[in-house]
Amino acid sequence: MNDGTPAGAGVLPNSARVVLVSQVMHFVEPSREVLAETLLAAGPDAPTLCRGWRTRDLAAHLYLRERKAAVGLGPLIKRLAKASDQATARLAAKLTTPEEYAKLVKTFRAGPPALSPMNIKALDESSNLIEYFVHTEDVRRAVDRWAPRALDEAYSEALWDELVKRAAILYRGVDLGIVLVRPSGPRHVARRAPVSVAIVGEPGELLMHAHGRTRHALVTFEGQPDAVALLQSAEVGL
Repeated sequence: MNDGTPAGAGVLPNSARVVLVSQVMHFVEPSREVLAETLLAAGPDAPTLCRGWRTRDLAAHLYLRERKAAVGLGPLIKRLAKASDQATARLAAKLTTPEEYAKLVKTFRAGPPALSPMNIKALDESSNLIEYFVHTEDVRRAVDRWAPRALDEAYSEALWDELVKRAAILYRGVDLGIVLVRPSGPRHVARRAPVSVAIVGEPGELLMHAHGRTRHALVTFEGQPDAVALLQSAEVGL
């Protein structure tokens, strides 16, 4: 899914600012709330940055990925992608009224069912922290006028930590060295090669770029012009 509604999903609540010794942040639950509120505010027929999807499709995907393994793994395992897309399309087609759409989004907001693997805290954090951030922005940034959210510093750090873990996979299709750079100084070498490009931006913006939302990420590039042009034409993300 590659490249929002009016900016209204602000900073995560103070109650979410819990930092473990392992530096894993518990921001998933408030991120789910922000995503659900963004979907409800947009309504079922708003555009998203997910190719071919309206908000009803995105809501169906989020609901099903906690209930059907094929949907959850579809973006990662090519042979499951068709089944995932079909299940999502079938459910989205049933959301024929705003009330049905709102009911499904509220069910998603309430959390996964009792037997869902997403109830395992470690899996929930590793699977959903980035998922919820990116999909919230998929809705917010799909309109002509949008502005980046002012993110809690600890939340930004949590997003950065998760990006660092998976950056090599997200940029595996780029035939360049990739260095992710934050304006405050920290940097991470995501991919090594004789010729490199530095991508500069705040953690949330770097995440959007790394997940293929390249035209909607507020980042800048440092490197040879032909290398930057190659990066801009490359396929990025899962």
